Amino acid sequence: MSYPSREEEWALHDQVLKRMPVAYSKVFALFMPFLLKTLESEMRCDPEEVRDGALKAIFDYLGRPETYDRDQSLLRSFLTLAARRNVLDSLRSTERRVIREKNFADVIELRARPPNEEMEAAVETALALKRLERRNMPQEDLGVLRLVLQGESSTLELARPLGKEGLPEPERKRVVKQNRDRLLKQLRRLGKEEDTHDES
Repeated sequence: MSYPSREEEWALHDQVLKRMPVAYSKVFALFMPFLLKTLESEMRCDPEEVRDGALKAIFDYLGRPETYDRDQSLLRSFLTLAARRNVLDSLRSTERRVIREKNFADVIELRARPPNEEMEAAVETALALKRLERRNMPQEDLGVLRLVLQGESSTLELARPLGKEGLPEPERKRVVKQNRDRLLKQLRRLGKEEDTHDES
């Protein structure tokens, strides 16, 4: 893989500063393969994270080329540093989302809480239910969650908000479990969305 000389980089940078369309495709063609190869060998993370970080670095540069000072570094070094930072930021954001998702799911963990935990969870529970109500969650789902958060563990009682209390017991247990699993997945998705809104 060959790279432009310092003088060729400067000439390309001047074209970008002049907003010459041909320069944009040149920047992608010259630097994207280099960024991908460098970051993939250095960072050992998901290739998609690397690709997104490299793309963002190039787009940011093309959007504000004046942020690059050619007296300070080569253009490829400037872009590599920016891409590396983007990937690290993305990894930290992913880690925060995972923690947020776990905490969110724990608040409405679909099981009865011991009495000594109920007071500690009361505020988190109220906030979680308000978030769910704002998302227009179906009333039957909210009904199941309210019962669980109140410490209800009876399959029969949990089946009532779903309108399934008349089913034979084996079928009723299956339906309640199926809905618990579905709601847990939905809560995790909501937790991710809440995190995305907070960071935007």
